[in-house]
Amino acid sequence: MSGDKPSLSEDDPRPEDGCSCCKGARVVYPRLPGGAADYSRVIPCACVQNDLRDNRQGRLEQYSNLGMLTRLTFDNLVKEGRSSDAVNQERFLRAYHAALAFSQNPQGWLVFMGPSGCGKTHLAAAIANRRLQEGEMAFFVSVSDLLDHLRSTYSPESEVTYDQFFEQIKNAPLLILDDLGLHSSTPWAEEKLSQIIDFRYNGHMPTVVNISAGVSLESFAERWYTRLTSPSLSQVLQLEERKDHLLDFTGLLSLQLLSSMTFETFDSKRANLDLERRQNLEHAFRLARSFAESPDGWIIYQGDNGCGKTHLAAAIANYMIRNGKPVTFVVVPDFLDHLRSTFSPESKTTYDEVFERVKMAPLLVLDDFGEHSTTAWAQEKLYQLINYRYNARLPMVVTMCCTLDDEGIESRVSSRLADPKVSLVFNITAPDYRTDRAIGKELPPSRQRARRRTS
Repeated sequence: MSGDKPSLSEDDPRPEDGCSCCKGARVVYPRLPGGAADYSRVIPCACVQNDLRDNRQGRLEQYSNLGMLTRLTFDNLVKEGRSSDAVNQERFLRAYHAALAFSQNPQGWLVFMGPSGCGKTHLAAAIANRRLQEGEMAFFVSVSDLLDHLRSTYSPESEVTYDQFFEQIKNAPLLILDDLGLHSSTPWAEEKLSQIIDFRYNGHMPTVVNISAGVSLESFAERWYTRLTSPSLSQVLQLEERKDHLLDFTGLLSLQLLSSMTFETFDSKRANLDLERRQNLEHAFRLARSFAESPDGWIIYQGDNGCGKTHLAAAIANYMIRNGKPVTFVVVPDFLDHLRSTFSPESKTTYDEVFERVKMAPLLVLDDFGEHSTTAWAQEKLYQLINYRYNARLPMVVTMCCTLDDEGIESRVSSRLADPKVSLVFNITAPDYRTDRAIGKELPPSRQRARRRTS
């Protein structure tokens, strides 16, 4: 009869293109207690419900801003951390349990502290991913990216307005701020972050904050410090404390030659130099000494091989080590080789571990910049490294035999290295000290080419 309802029992034939549970109808009739179909209602079939769940999960992941960090979960996290030190392992285990409990019931604030590579980002991303699994919203963003996104909303081409994005951040059900302390400290940036921190503090809104490596809570303004450490709201967890002050994965400064390159062993008054070049070398020495006492901005040393660039760069690093300050010293071609080697199945470290450690080092020394291969991959990695430190205003020392306008250096890199607001480019005019040659003595053709490149 025309008024009869169609039967959707399991015995009905399945249309060729229908799904397994509704035979293509996409809806089903729920069953009454006695087992008969309730024709007064329809509900989505199991396939539609699965599609709805998948769509919601996709929207949650898109909202979360996690990107590739969706792979960082509690399941693939080492509960004791990566440190071999028993005290550090106990610290990390406490942080792990605190993060796991927070992910199940976000209340108050979690503040993670520790050096680069200790697992802060993994813990924070694992919290976000656990909330997504539960069908809840979480927003993850690094502070530097947050400020960049806010600035971009002022553009007429922006798809979202400043107010829309700012309100989304302030009112996120769970907000995770990564790398607080690495952002450029402009009045505008401080004001925006203060507004976000104050809003979420006053509303007791669940928040996770990762403090950048090398940044102490005491270095923040008192207003931020009191909120981040509020005993009634915030739980501060130190994941790890490094006992070594030298972040030098290549071990270069342990070599006898480099370890002996100090300010005391640097000869800035070489007898074979004329007055102008001796004064130039003394100026380079004073710049290095001043930088070591208070690292700020960048120093770019250019000059011939053997002119003293590496000695001054190593002297800065050795000075920092003696004073208990962290420093990373890498030779650029070796660094790129080391990065490539992390892709090997036999590698004991991951690409992310090596690159993040160098990228975020409190003080970075890049020796022999420009001597690397000019493949697209190498240029992209060095741009990412330089651009990150440029935006974060992290101190750096660079030595190079070429000039910034050399064809082997991309314009987007050279423009940052040459920016006078950040960088001081100094050309050392002294010749190779190792040859002890007299000024004006004929140089071999290869050395003449190098001299012309830096003149």
